[in-house]
Amino acid sequence: MHVLVTGGDGFIGRYLCTELDERGHEVSVLSRDPDPDVLPASAETVSGDVTDPDTLEGAFEGVDVVVNLVALSPLFIPSGGNEMHERIHLGGTENVVAAAQAAGVKRIVQMSALGADPEGATHYIRAKGRAEEVVRNSGMEWVIVRPSVVFGQGGEFVAFTKKLTPPLVAPLPGGGKTRFQPIWVKDLAPILADCVADDDRAGETYEIGGPENLTLKQIAKMVRGSVAVIPVPMALAGVGLSIGGAIPGFPMGKDQYRSLRFDNTTAENAVADFGVDPDDMLTLGASLNRN
Repeated sequence: MHVLVTGGDGFIGRYLCTELDERGHEVSVLSRDPDPDVLPASAETVSGDVTDPDTLEGAFEGVDVVVNLVALSPLFIPSGGNEMHERIHLGGTENVVAAAQAAGVKRIVQMSALGADPEGATHYIRAKGRAEEVVRNSGMEWVIVRPSVVFGQGGEFVAFTKKLTPPLVAPLPGGGKTRFQPIWVKDLAPILADCVADDDRAGETYEIGGPENLTLKQIAKMVRGSVAVIPVPMALAGVGLSIGGAIPGFPMGKDQYRSLRFDNTTAENAVADFGVDPDDMLTLGASLNRN
C-alpha cells in the first residue's frame, strides 16, 4: 500500500514511517523541507506546504492512504500567534483533503487531539475540532486518532514540563492538579499504522492514552526529582500567563492557562481496541529512568 505521511519527518512521523516501512508499505513523506536522514532509506520525500495548495499538486498521485500529522504544539504560543492553529490545523487539513480527493486517495488517517471540539476553550482545540469535521465530511474513508501528550526521544513534553517547573521550587497553576495520560511515541506509532490498512477501522474515532493517569505535579517530580511544589491559584496563574503572553518571545499565554483547566485524559483508553495491554506500555517514569 502506498502511504503518504504529511509531516512525516517530524517527531511522531519519523517513528510512524519506520513502522510503515517495516510492515512493507511504500512510504512517501511530505514536508516543507524534508529531512531524509531521520527516515527509512526507502522512503520518498516530497517538498510541500499544506498551507499552500499549489505546492501539493502531484504529491498525492498514486497514493492509497494519507496520514495527516502536520501540527503545531499546544504547549507554547506558535510563531505567528495563536491564529496559526487555524491556518495549520484547519486550513492545512482542508488543503490536504482537497488534494487527496482530487487524486482519488481512498483513506485519510487524521491525528487529532484529546478534547478536540469546534467550540473548545483554546485555539488549538477549536482548530483540531473543526479539522475533524472537514475529514468526516470529506466523502473519503477516514480514521481519527486523538492521543494524549506524546513523549519520547525528540518530543517536547518533558522540555515543556521543565520550563513550567523550575528546579527546587516549582510554582504550579492549581498546584499541578491537571491530569495527563502520557503515551510513548513507540507505543503510538503501531496504532497509527494499524489505522492505515485495517478496513474495520474506517469511520472510527479513537481516544488514545498511555498506561498512567498522572497529575502535572507528579510529572514535575518525575522530571525534576526533588522539587517543592507551590500551588498558584488558577485565577492568579491566568493573570500571569495572560500578561506573559503579551510579551514578545514569552512562550506561554492565555491558551496554555486555559488548557491547564481541563484534564488531558481518556474516558476509555482505546488501546485495547488495537490489542494493546496497558501493562505492556512504557511509562513516563520508566522512560526518564532510561535516560
